[in-house]
Amino acid sequence: MAKLIPAAERLIRARQLIQKAREIPYPAELRRNDLSYIAGVRDFLRQARDMIKFISMTPSATAEVKADVKKIFEEIDQADRELLG
Repeated sequence: MAKLIPAAERLIRARQLIQKAREIPYPAELRRNDLSYIAGVRDFLRQARDMIKFISMTPSATAEVKADVKKIFEEIDQADRELLG
């Protein structure tokens, strides 16, 4: 059976995944057409989204946690635009 991860830990892990996406080295040769770069960035950002997407739907989520989730979704979108835009 899978171990349950508390919401606070999920928020931390999602931010770490966003940071990992930002740390992927930018390809010098093919620039933004490098498929392995695009796939790596999208994979980390997808994992970050998946990590937090159901937190705001739980009955135990406070308004503060829901605001943090919304902020992380905005960070994910911003990272996507910056890295792949």
